[in-house]
Amino acid sequence: MAVFDYVAIGADGKRATGVITADSARSARKELRLKQLSPLEVKEARQKSASAGRQKGSMSGKDLVLTTRQLAMLIKSGATVEEALGAIASEAEKPGARRVLMNVRGNVQEGYSFSESLSQSSKAFPPYYRAVVAAGQTSGRLGDVMERLATHLEKSRKLRSKLLSALIYPAVLAVGALVVVVLLLIFVVPAVVEQFQTVGQDLPALPNAVIGASDFLRGWGLIVVPAIGLGAWLLRGVFRTPAVKIGWDRFVLRLPLLGKVIKNANAAQFARTFATLSGSGATVPDALVAARGSVGNEVFRQAATKVRRQVEEGQPLNRAMRATEVFPPMLVHMVASGERGGDLPAMMGRAADYMEDELDSSATVALGLLEPLLIVLLAGVVAVIVLAIMLPILQLNTMAIGA
Repeated sequence: MAVFDYVAIGADGKRATGVITADSARSARKELRLKQLSPLEVKEARQKSASAGRQKGSMSGKDLVLTTRQLAMLIKSGATVEEALGAIASEAEKPGARRVLMNVRGNVQEGYSFSESLSQSSKAFPPYYRAVVAAGQTSGRLGDVMERLATHLEKSRKLRSKLLSALIYPAVLAVGALVVVVLLLIFVVPAVVEQFQTVGQDLPALPNAVIGASDFLRGWGLIVVPAIGLGAWLLRGVFRTPAVKIGWDRFVLRLPLLGKVIKNANAAQFARTFATLSGSGATVPDALVAARGSVGNEVFRQAATKVRRQVEEGQPLNRAMRATEVFPPMLVHMVASGERGGDLPAMMGRAADYMEDELDSSATVALGLLEPLLIVLLAGVVAVIVLAIMLPILQLNTMAIGA
């Protein structure tokens, strides 16, 4: 089976484009006519097969959640993976998502497993996603596993959206204040300086400092902004090196308030992924590998590697996690209870629920403190500039009255 790009006219007279899998271009045209589409152009898509290499394409977080939920529903209703992918691809609104799904379907038709086919579109499907699918195939409960995975993705996306939404107002406030400061330094401060130059009066220390900042911004502003962007890009590369990244991640976890939020976020993600994998029939070491790949903090990733090694050597999971001194004590206690009761996936899931609720509360408190602190800081900066402008004006008034 090959993948073809097509351009066609629908029954309503509207132009339609997309991709379709068929044995040949002729078969593709025939299938399009069965869908009440009049083909104008059908040509084979330029893509590599699963055996040839990675395929391009990506999906948004929203599309991934929707696709996973639809796959779970169709597979549980008795549809094959190939049929489910074809049905979802035909209804996909975004061309990128449709192309990814058709590529995966084409690989499945070539005889590759579902998880192997997903691996060829690694940009669209993260490692832990593919690991969960592989575990579901092995256990023979792919529909149930996909439903559990969809729930996991939905919770993660909602939490991320909530945090981003809470940051919008502080970000807009900071940008607005920065614009005001720049306008004051570029236009208002020079006008005041010009007035004092005509009088020949010496300025106080504060206005002199603000005037220096104004002169620097007007003289070097167009160079400083690109330099800051270049520096940020170079710094990003430096922070990607293993030694720097582990040091930075360790420092972040030790911060008074932000560190707790980040630690809970990584621990919740770790526990949720582990619960999804182990509940799908994966072994503890395999679940640990997937959980490691789902967290971004390098300290947690190295701790997960150590835990997996100790578990493979026969150490109980809770003892291995406690020895790292990275995972929250509550999570370790829940793991110990799950191991004693023989229901580790359920306890991991409850731990993830608890930590996500705690993360939500911690993030709300942190953002609640950030907003007034940011307002006070920005108001202070603007007040200093205004004061630096007003001091010379008051001095001029005093001189005029004295004269």
